[in-house]
Amino acid sequence: MKYLILPCLLLLVLLMTSRLSLCLEQQDYRVGEGDVLNVLVYDNPDLETTARVSGKGTILFPLIGELDIEGLTVSQVASKIADKLAQGYILYPQVSVFVEEFRSKRAIIMGEVKVPGLYELSGSTSLMELISKAGGLTEDAGSEINIKRKNPDDPGQDNLITVNLKTLLEEQETSPNVSIMDGDRVFVPRAGVVYVTGQVNRPDAYKLESGTSVIKAITMAGGFTELASEKRVRLIRKVDGVETVIEKVPLHTIVMPEDVIVVPESFF
Repeated sequence: MKYLILPCLLLLVLLMTSRLSLCLEQQDYRVGEGDVLNVLVYDNPDLETTARVSGKGTILFPLIGELDIEGLTVSQVASKIADKLAQGYILYPQVSVFVEEFRSKRAIIMGEVKVPGLYELSGSTSLMELISKAGGLTEDAGSEINIKRKNPDDPGQDNLITVNLKTLLEEQETSPNVSIMDGDRVFVPRAGVVYVTGQVNRPDAYKLESGTSVIKAITMAGGFTELASEKRVRLIRKVDGVETVIEKVPLHTIVMPEDVIVVPESFF
């Protein structure tokens, strides 16, 4: 019996920690149209209220009536209700607010995801969670993701946020994930390709990652063959629609989408 106590205690601690984390996340969530809030007033069970936020950003609450909460966080809503109740209704009211249903936040994700479209955001939603909602990335997804976000200081302009997917995946254990906001438009572009041909072991088109060099592309193609002329590698690149050939290209040169790397045969 005693061997069961410790696992049960650990499970209880994990559940409590998870619930506390969820509650803390909710306190910073900005409520909006369609959200359903549950309001509790300590020692006043008759004031417990479940209210849906209207299109005007208001809720109806006993004693107070219509209350404007547009743009407020959950914790700010609790403080505002407490301030109103303290004005002649309740002495030192203690108010708690929880979000029962999230309805107001939405974001669009397009491009190289399996199910692109418009998605509702349930509270605090990260970029990786949104990608998961969209069925994950396709095989052709690029390494950088673009997020267009409304500029709060200039509604007519958007802020562009570029996220390196590889960096995000590597650092998500040690740094916060990218949060998705209401109205965000996320675009996952198709990865560029680089073509490697000539004296390499696996000539083909290869998915291009940011910062890929000529030698890295050749390595992806299986490396040089025994007949390769390693010092005479050519790079063919289109610049403004005009094809340019770079002879004896340095192997550390960074390649661009649609570049063609040609490894010629050695004369000796």
